[in-house]
Amino acid sequence: MTFVSKSIEIKVPVDNVFTYFARPEHVSDQLKSETVGMTVIPMDIKEGMGVGTTFRIVGDFGGRRMEWDCETTEFVRNEKIAAKQIKGKFKHWMITNQFERLGANLTRVTMSVDYKLPLGPFGAIVDRIKFAKFVERGMETALYNVRGLLEGNGSIPVYITLEAYQKILEEKKKMNDVPVSTALTAIIERYNQIEASAPVVKRQD
Repeated sequence: MTFVSKSIEIKVPVDNVFTYFARPEHVSDQLKSETVGMTVIPMDIKEGMGVGTTFRIVGDFGGRRMEWDCETTEFVRNEKIAAKQIKGKFKHWMITNQFERLGANLTRVTMSVDYKLPLGPFGAIVDRIKFAKFVERGMETALYNVRGLLEGNGSIPVYITLEAYQKILEEKKKMNDVPVSTALTAIIERYNQIEASAPVVKRQD
């Protein structure tokens, strides 16, 4: 088994940070680098994105494509979200995100992955030489990306109904599975264009 854990502090209320992580599709936004990329495909979303939610992860680790299905196993609001592999090539895969309120506008997030590659001794060698480094760098990238997004331009849909979010996912699919933030930006731009072209109705007193 290999265990990798990374933490970061984000200057945002814990409820906002938790809500962001509660959407499994946001992994696509988190993991962006030259060597690591992930796409998350929702399969069965339970109420509140809680226990029992299933999703497929398609990962690219330095040119090596891997695909596996996960299920949310723990969901404690503002404290913890955990998911495990239910189908895939890993012998074991469990990811956990823990949240600690440090202040009104300060949250510590700890992301941990516990996994075991297939192929016995050969898999252990590959993990030690290469794969574990990809996982560690990917987690660091994810956490820094999330901090930048949540502390930055405010484009992340942390306050959104499930119905509205599902409409965004439909748009995301039409746009060849671009990141959620990209789909949301496109929707907002389209709305602004419609609003700008709408005739101005003069008020009559």
